[in-house]
Amino acid sequence: MQSIGILGMGLLGRGIAACLLANGYQVTVYSTNTGEYQQAEIAISSALNELSTRGLLAHNRALNWRENIVWASELEPLRACSFVIESILESLSAKIALYERLADIIGPHTPIATNTSSLPIGQLQAGCKHPERLIGMHWAEPAHATRFLEVVCGPQTSASTLEATLQLAATLGKEPCVVHTALPGFIANRLGYALYREALHLLQLGVADAETIDCAFRNSIGLWAASCGPLRWIDLTGGPALYLRAMDNVLPSLSNASSTSELACDSVNGEDKGILNGSGFYNYSAAQAAEWQERFQKHVWTIRALQEEEFPIACSSSGI
Repeated sequence: MQSIGILGMGLLGRGIAACLLANGYQVTVYSTNTGEYQQAEIAISSALNELSTRGLLAHNRALNWRENIVWASELEPLRACSFVIESILESLSAKIALYERLADIIGPHTPIATNTSSLPIGQLQAGCKHPERLIGMHWAEPAHATRFLEVVCGPQTSASTLEATLQLAATLGKEPCVVHTALPGFIANRLGYALYREALHLLQLGVADAETIDCAFRNSIGLWAASCGPLRWIDLTGGPALYLRAMDNVLPSLSNASSTSELACDSVNGEDKGILNGSGFYNYSAAQAAEWQERFQKHVWTIRALQEEEFPIACSSSGI
């Protein structure tokens, strides 16, 4: 059984661990805060039980997953790993410092995949002893259910590292998007942040309230986004020539701000954490927060079923 290491047991680290365990891997996890392990155990167990309930994982594997995980309090147990996924806090200096410690433990050809959502891979490689083995591996929550995965090459990433990462993605049932130019935010977050900026701009202009803006999005972009991307959508609804003419009228009025709008900063301060504390663009009671979490989880599985029907990908012999 191949052993894979995970550095960091935050929200995504736990989901990654569950995904690996569900697909038959031995997992060694390491965190500087071993207090995270109790929450991680609960989250992993819940994710695997969900897969079992949906008929995607054998019941005995959902029950016996603890046999295949090592909870490490130091880095030494990662020596046996053939692949390492780092998912610690989004800090360039913290990641580089961890790679320096790890370099003397794992083999020089063992890939290290960083679960960064925005940090340039080239900057991470600059402080790495074996830069050719470092690659970006950007996951999405819930990691055990979504097919999303961005694989981001740095300027020194080797072909063998990329191949090993894509092979791992295939066994996990992911549909990886390979990013060859590591711009900040890669693909998904760049598209997303352009959208968030315009939504905040509309809110600041007083065009509509938050609920109306969200409603317009759900009933337009939400109609097709899970079935095709924006470029395919252009082809399906008139083609580039039509959209390019329309863009001439719209683009000059879109926000091109390089910082967050004042309204957003005033109305959503650093203490607003959405459903985590009940305060964001909307207010949530504990019951409403739980309801939205449940709705999102249900939606993830609905979209996954739709995508598997419309865009089937090769399944792993050991996968869910």
